[in-house]
Amino acid sequence: MSLNPVNQPQKMVVVNDQSEKLVGLLHDTGSKDVVVVCHGFKSSKEQETMVNICGALEKEGISAYRFDFSGNGESDGAFAYGNYMKEAEDLRAVVKNFNGANRIVSAILGHSKGGNVVLLYASKYHDVRTVVNLSGRYDLKKGIAERMGEDFMERIEKKGYIDVECKKNRVLTVHGSADKTTPVEDAYEFSKIIPNHKLHIIEGANHPFSEHQDELIPVTVNFIKLCMQQDKEISG
Repeated sequence: MSLNPVNQPQKMVVVNDQSEKLVGLLHDTGSKDVVVVCHGFKSSKEQETMVNICGALEKEGISAYRFDFSGNGESDGAFAYGNYMKEAEDLRAVVKNFNGANRIVSAILGHSKGGNVVLLYASKYHDVRTVVNLSGRYDLKKGIAERMGEDFMERIEKKGYIDVECKKNRVLTVHGSADKTTPVEDAYEFSKIIPNHKLHIIEGANHPFSEHQDELIPVTVNFIKLCMQQDKEISG
């Protein structure tokens, strides 16, 4: 399933703190609020779920931006395994860019590795309250230690990793029960430790939600819309 955007998205380049160009596509509805959407491991802004979510947000009148992390897709930089902290800083550059343009990043969403990146971002910075984690891995040592070394988590901690727990954030985790890449048990572990957390399990869905976009998209978009409405009510 593919949802066509209302308008042709506009190419938009953001420069990170290492002077690398991050290439993205802005689905601009004119709204001040923007949702930033992050792809997973060895993927890109063109992944089906990224495209569909941005298209659905656009139809709701919400601007959305999907971009390639450094070393991926059209963006500058060399691809590297891991790079969680660097990708979180890529995301930081994007958020700062929109803030500097007098817009508000109201939510950040990531799929797979991107889910871990948005959680890491939210734990380090506290300027985006709504976080959506799709198929993120809870135990980062599982499945990647052989690629990045057994001391991977120790190195992340030394570079500034902070626990995902942040009471100011509202987090939605969506996971497929048939995910063979990241076990669904990881989603339940997130639910145990993150305050203000909502968990939605999609029965029969695989890691990229290939056959379950019809359930994934409304759950995700409705959560973002509800959080945005709550923020507007609080701000008066």
